Amino acid sequence: MQIYMVGGAVRDALLGLPVKDRDWVVVGATPEAMTAQGYLAVGRDFPVFLHPKTKEEYALARTERNSAPGYRGFVIHAAPDVTLDDDLARRDLTINAIAISVDHIDEQGQFDPRHPHLTDPYGGQGDLKNKVFRHVSPAFSEDPVRILRVARLAARFTDFTVAPETLALMTAMVNAGDVDHLVAERVWQELARGLMEERPSRMFEVLRDCGALAHLLPELDRLWGVAQRADYHPEVDTGIHMMMVMDMSAQLNASLAVRVACLFHDLGKGTTPAHILPRHLGHEERSARLLKKVCERLRAPTDCRELADVVAREHGNIHRSADLNAAALVRLLERCDAFRKPQRFGEVLLACECDARGRGGLGNSPYPQGPRLWAALMAAQGVATNSIAETAMAAGVQGKAIGELIHLARVNAIKAAAPSSFAEADSLANAK
Repeated sequence: MQIYMVGGAVRDALLGLPVKDRDWVVVGATPEAMTAQGYLAVGRDFPVFLHPKTKEEYALARTERNSAPGYRGFVIHAAPDVTLDDDLARRDLTINAIAISVDHIDEQGQFDPRHPHLTDPYGGQGDLKNKVFRHVSPAFSEDPVRILRVARLAARFTDFTVAPETLALMTAMVNAGDVDHLVAERVWQELARGLMEERPSRMFEVLRDCGALAHLLPELDRLWGVAQRADYHPEVDTGIHMMMVMDMSAQLNASLAVRVACLFHDLGKGTTPAHILPRHLGHEERSARLLKKVCERLRAPTDCRELADVVAREHGNIHRSADLNAAALVRLLERCDAFRKPQRFGEVLLACECDARGRGGLGNSPYPQGPRLWAALMAAQGVATNSIAETAMAAGVQGKAIGELIHLARVNAIKAAAPSSFAEADSLANAK
């Protein structure tokens, strides 16, 4: 029995990056031999075992072959006669097909990256040096999830490029309809991981380069070539703007839900009727309808769906909130459900800030709407709503009328907190 550390752990160590998750391959063993040494069998599709102490996963060396056209399953062969090179040959990229024996790893799981005993049959170290994503073999095409993985890795390793022959293979897979067989859970899993990387825009760049984005997220793919509003930055189309917004969300360390909202909040611009371009009137409602369908198709988590819906519907009003009087601000806060969910409202404001700063030349600009709206929420939350309701009911007031009293109290609280901020807005509102 021989044990090797493989895959991303070796790759990251060679790049001088922290190693988070270690993958192990066992050559020359049987399931019976593993359990006899205390390993716990956990694999359903192929033999995987948990180490009795570290609980890390150890997989028996195996080969795989696609059992049907598209993405419908694999035939797994795991036996003592499967070699390390056989196992490495089934991996996606050369940089993930490097291994080192456990004999050359210290107790902390570290090894000298200059170690001569690295097993690298497919030139992964050279591709690491040259910063290239290159497929190991034509078997890459048997698993369309690999297209998503390459795109996700591009978002993490921002200075790597996809080898021309690998991009050509990915494009051929897309043209053959392979990505249409991907299940929603796998697509969401890879997209979510890529969104949380250093430069999410690169994931979508790679997906567009091979044509996969038009199949996976056609609603997003349509944004390229659509003009932005002339009063924003007419030299940049909506697709490019969305990528700038995504990278700003990463720069501001936003949560996954915020990044999803940033990605989908302007989908409606891809369906703007020609007669109202480039103003995109009504795109907020169209965006909300589209993102609902997209999130349902991807089976995105509820928190991501709900936050994206609020941002899609209200981002324009939040951007223009400096012109709103206190009464309009309270209505905006109510539509955002900010009184019941203030933490989520903070994420709504962050998504809007990403949208505002994701424009040419505005990356370092402040976003005063955020602090102003947050201060307004804090002032309005100081209203003793229970006391107002009790007093009103004692006077015979019921139902909707109580809500109106609370609304008015919140308006007055905001005015009292910053009277000078709303004097001009109130004058304009009264004039209308």
